[in-house]
Amino acid sequence: MPMLPRRPLATAVALLLFVASFAGADIKSHTPALHAKTCCSVGPIDYHGWSGSFQMSNGLVTVTVVPAIGRVMQFRFAGEERGPFFENRALDGKPPDPAATEWVNFGGDKTWPAPQDDWPKLTPRKWPPPPTFDSVPLKYELKNSTVSKSSMAPFGAKADAIELTSPVDPSYGIRARRIITLEPGKPVMTIRTIYEKVQGEPVKVGVWVITQLGEPQKAGMVLPAKSQYPEGYNKQMEVLPANLKREGRLVSVTRDPKNPTKIGSDASTLVWIDKDFYLQIDSPRVAGAEYPDQGSSAEIYTNPDPLHYIELETLGPLQTMKVGDKIERTNQYTLMHRVEGEKRLKDLSH
Repeated sequence: MPMLPRRPLATAVALLLFVASFAGADIKSHTPALHAKTCCSVGPIDYHGWSGSFQMSNGLVTVTVVPAIGRVMQFRFAGEERGPFFENRALDGKPPDPAATEWVNFGGDKTWPAPQDDWPKLTPRKWPPPPTFDSVPLKYELKNSTVSKSSMAPFGAKADAIELTSPVDPSYGIRARRIITLEPGKPVMTIRTIYEKVQGEPVKVGVWVITQLGEPQKAGMVLPAKSQYPEGYNKQMEVLPANLKREGRLVSVTRDPKNPTKIGSDASTLVWIDKDFYLQIDSPRVAGAEYPDQGSSAEIYTNPDPLHYIELETLGPLQTMKVGDKIERTNQYTLMHRVEGEKRLKDLSH
């Protein structure tokens, strides 16, 4: 990948001050927010060296949110030590570096602006991703989603949602917000990702959500009844994924240990299965809308050794945003044990 040009000292200092101003507030003195009439408890934790993190639970599943690196880092069954999300434990406790010329890949779930091909047109670099979307701490608020989507919940008062907010990206003029909730009595997490155009010239962009997951036994895309792609997918890298096959409406792959691979499709549902768990991500496609990456609303990337992970990615429609505009994408994540998940997948793919 091309190297990021060296920044003048004054620019670097300004950037560091800009990032520091968005670090989350100190929460060590706060107590968990819990209320008998809400579905969830939300409390502060120190997560693998990142202070100012949160854990949300509805009694069935837990979600770990780390504002310090701007990610939802894990989604697992309550009481389980392991969950499906990939976490790069070699980076535990490290801060993000917006000036890094190599990608600092923490893992977890995050958002980038689509399409990726436009990054070098709008930002100083082709890779790594735009730092405001990927490599800065995010502000957080604990909220009560049952009262109002915008009402802030003070600590100790009915909090059942976490909202992360980025600074305004200087290249896109966009602020990203992510609202994380759990469904009462179900192993289901919902993340609303909202882009707000705050400043600058109009820009054509879509919401892109990237979920990094551990080594699967199988990952797949559940196609619509009639896919726009003859084979059910489009090829986005030189090498196709390992064990690529289509069975009914399911296009499935495994991770290639030697090559990076990526395919896209017009699916609204992505799935991941390992020996214990099944994760399903649903993000409905909008009929008739323009999508990036050869018209893709869903993509699967598989990473070669030594990091054993894949990405399930959802993409929203492209829209030319001007100041005052908002676009959003909602992802629903359903976690099941493998046996139950395989039954679900069988029903979905036929």
